[in-house]
Amino acid sequence: MEQARRYFVEGVVQGVGFRFFAERVAKQLGVGGYVKNLRDGRVEVYAVGAADQLEELKRRLEAGPRGARVSRIEEEEAAVVERYRDGFVVEFEGGLW
Repeated sequence: MEQARRYFVEGVVQGVGFRFFAERVAKQLGVGGYVKNLRDGRVEVYAVGAADQLEELKRRLEAGPRGARVSRIEEEEAAVVERYRDGFVVEFEGGLW
């Protein structure tokens, strides 16, 4: 059953390739959604997929790419947004890159 989650990743997660890491992992897992930097230094990951896919995504986000140091991930349920069901993108302030 498809569901959506929003993850707020804290730590040293900006300027270390975290968004592109998250995009690569999500695509490997077949998860839809987006990743973006937030102004407060966190990274937001919105993901749509099956429960097992989302759990694996969270596990990999906790590890992060080399150079990142994840200190905490806050997770919340989210509504499934149709436009993100079939692909995963990196978003930037003001829209897509």
